Amino acid sequence: MNRKSWLAIVTMVTLLSASPVMQAAPRKAHLVVLGAARKVPYSKVGDPAGAMAGETDLRVRALVVDGAVKEWTTGDAHDVTDRSFVVRRAIKLNDSLPSEQAGDASCSKSGEGSSPSENSAGRSTTGEKAGAASSVKAGDKPATSGKPGAPANSGAKPAPSAKPKAPSAAEHWVWQRGPWLLVDRVTGHIVALKLPDYDPGVSQVSWFRDYGAYCGVTASGKSLYAVVAQVAARKAVLAKKLSAFDAESHPEPVCGPAEWQREPLKVTFHPTGKDAVGFEVIPGSAVLVEDAGDETETK
Repeated sequence: MNRKSWLAIVTMVTLLSASPVMQAAPRKAHLVVLGAARKVPYSKVGDPAGAMAGETDLRVRALVVDGAVKEWTTGDAHDVTDRSFVVRRAIKLNDSLPSEQAGDASCSKSGEGSSPSENSAGRSTTGEKAGAASSVKAGDKPATSGKPGAPANSGAKPAPSAKPKAPSAAEHWVWQRGPWLLVDRVTGHIVALKLPDYDPGVSQVSWFRDYGAYCGVTASGKSLYAVVAQVAARKAVLAKKLSAFDAESHPEPVCGPAEWQREPLKVTFHPTGKDAVGFEVIPGSAVLVEDAGDETETK
């Protein structure tokens, strides 16, 4: 046996023996939790399309992934599969006028580039984020060092620059109801769902399996539709016209929550001031494709 053949055999044996080790590399574990609910000021002045008449506050919860606040959410979450769920996003919007920002440029600049965890109802959520992370897994490291109550460097005094700055009088923030989010507990991925003809001020989404039923408004704003959307599907499963729609004058809510029936698969819509309308939905396979989440870890 010549030298080249011997080297080829040794190389092949080495690769075959190393392959099982590579496949057995541990998966990265992601921690996805919803924090404790708290109330923030909310009204039609700040969210004309989403707030109901007389609504004065909104309950929001932090969506925490691996100890970091990624989004703010509101309302109940719905499990689509054993690893994916949907939840409504809550958006904190900068409502300061240019003239107000000009009065205190330094404070407005610090607020514009801040993350959701640094600006919530005019106060920091540093303590809430650390509390949510500790409730998930003991021993998790805090997102930043020098926080009061942190396990590491507990004896060191926090630097003055690490303390959140108090909002100035010129800052003005409002909360709004945002789109629905699809969250994967295994990979930690968060995707905003695009529901056809969905208007947050018209009706709430009623979820069943991977279907969402709601009253939608067409792009022209003149027609009210009964819509059933499927997670990850491009087109609506059901879209039936209910009535004409007047954006300037309409009841609140425009539609009550839709009701689902399993066998046969049926959904009933409740437009305010009109008779309930039911539609049968042809059941189909879920189109949601979830990532395997088994990528190997690399240093």
